Amino acid sequence: MSLPDKISSATKDGTLLPAAAANLNAWLSAGLPDWAAQSLVELVERGEWSEINDRFYRYLEFGTGGMRGRTIGQKAATAETGTLSPSGSPAYAAVGSNLMNDFTLLRAVIGLHRYVAKYLAAEQSAAKPRIVIAHDVRHFSRHFCELAASTWVRLGGEALIFDGPRSTPQLSFSVRHFQAHTGVVITASHNPPHDNGFKAYFVDGAQVTPPHDKGIIAEVDQVALTEVKQHLAKDMGKVSVLGRQADDDYLAVAAQAVIDQPLLRQSGLKVVYTNIHGVGGVSTVPSLLHAGVNVVEVPSQSAFDARFPTVKSPNPENAEALSLAVALAEERKLDVVMATDPDADRMGVAVRNKAGKMELLTGNQVGALLADYRIGKYKELGWIPKEGTQSACLVKTFVTTPLQDAIGQGHGVKVINTLTGFKWIAGKMRGYEEKLVKAMGPGFNYDATPFRERARLLQLHSTFYLFGTEESYGYLPNDSLRDKDGNSACLMFAEVCAWVKSRGLTVPEYLDEIYLCYGFFLEGVINIYYEGATGAAKIKRILDTYRASPPTAFGDTKVTRFQDFGREKFYDADHELIPAQDLYIVSLANGYSFAARGSGTEPKMKFYLFASGPVKSAADLPAAKAQTKARLDALKALIEADARKRAEPPSP
Repeated sequence: MSLPDKISSATKDGTLLPAAAANLNAWLSAGLPDWAAQSLVELVERGEWSEINDRFYRYLEFGTGGMRGRTIGQKAATAETGTLSPSGSPAYAAVGSNLMNDFTLLRAVIGLHRYVAKYLAAEQSAAKPRIVIAHDVRHFSRHFCELAASTWVRLGGEALIFDGPRSTPQLSFSVRHFQAHTGVVITASHNPPHDNGFKAYFVDGAQVTPPHDKGIIAEVDQVALTEVKQHLAKDMGKVSVLGRQADDDYLAVAAQAVIDQPLLRQSGLKVVYTNIHGVGGVSTVPSLLHAGVNVVEVPSQSAFDARFPTVKSPNPENAEALSLAVALAEERKLDVVMATDPDADRMGVAVRNKAGKMELLTGNQVGALLADYRIGKYKELGWIPKEGTQSACLVKTFVTTPLQDAIGQGHGVKVINTLTGFKWIAGKMRGYEEKLVKAMGPGFNYDATPFRERARLLQLHSTFYLFGTEESYGYLPNDSLRDKDGNSACLMFAEVCAWVKSRGLTVPEYLDEIYLCYGFFLEGVINIYYEGATGAAKIKRILDTYRASPPTAFGDTKVTRFQDFGREKFYDADHELIPAQDLYIVSLANGYSFAARGSGTEPKMKFYLFASGPVKSAADLPAAKAQTKARLDALKALIEADARKRAEPPSP
């Protein structure tokens, strides 16, 4: 049977999805390189229809922040695998419309360039589109970076890249610093080793938001597969490579995360740090050392390695990813453990408790500690009034613990809730910046204004951004860059540890002080993974049925309110409209609540659970913690069971 006949037969008998068949045929007829065509023929000849469905059931979606997907197929073809590199990378990124490879990358680059060129024309600017590109340590990351830069220059733009792996926050900073019109970082953050991605940033150094996100998506969607062939061969002759000064400039800004530098320097704090084989060692280690912190790295995890061989997942949210660092801290009696993910935009920690044992903290707990300490320290040093001010704000996401709302309100500052993703937090910063620039008039240079003076002016004419955080271990100390920063987060948390140490306390004891002030808060997360084409359908069914038939009760606990952010209008504390999104917040009769949304970066459905209750005294706190946890665990089981039931197609 011929190749077309095999594809046709598999489609007719339902083994091959019609959309996958159409995309596969389009790729086979697009004049792909020999290795790519051979790979597809091999998969068809082997009858790998499930693999082909996953590779071709759609085009890898260029979403509002970019795209992320597999670079290595679950079942690889011989030609694309070739000879593995010393780091375990196949010869080529796997071929397929729903995979992250040369072809899907080039469509994204071409579409992004076209949008930026049109944007500049609309702004009546004669400048060449300028891009800064960074990459992490993943399979094909350097190759994708160079391919993107080569293509950008070939299209008539200017491209700046680094000489090796750099963090996502450094990319965000560099877009602003080098006055680029856009930026890209090649990373899949904490995803499994087989993934990679393409995150797009705009002129303000933040990930793209409306209206630019939809405009870029429209341009990418219009790029035909046949257009990429001329860009497959790299030409780096006109690509600029950034030097040491670019790193020093970023490190100087990261250092501003520390508010009380003498306190940290005099503390003698001893930290175990792990970059989990990622880029964090490039910036985090020098930042901590320069701040006067004693740093011990985990030797087996310090080298770049796309396979992340010492962990199940390079995710600092997971206890397993920090286990080697915790063991080292226990062995050497060090104060605190810090870890960053592969692109160093997120941080996880473990701290020593009163019993002398290392204890993991959640992203919500770390965010609460940082928020309370930093607002208090700004008051102590006179940056903001002691009674607080509505001209200074804490910015968080709706799915981040309400404890931070209580902390902000308790300190008398404004609390802004945004949609999930730091781009929305950055959007608030952009608005505050624009308001100040307008008030100051022509000639005012926002970034060149010293940080302390900028803080004063923002409180006079706009709003001073105090701190931003999201529950998924993302934190940002100030607005000098516009994405979460694991490097700065390590500095911020080191300062908190130094302050706690100066008081003769442990970090968990400081957290208990916060609970005694605002009540006990506990959070939970449910992640339900659904891979591939069938998985995407399951996630959609959960989201659709929540909207069409919202839950009314979980066990004996009734739902008292159902908020649909896709259909209702909501406004933040600045009275600005929250953009519509498939996000649901469910309030329960016992005072607990949860949020539900599909992940924007991984094939999973996410639920964020929130529980809280008053605490009368320190003696009552242990019982309150145990009781709240038991109730939340019971609720968690009911929500997950309901979601898995909703994921399945209705019975005939």
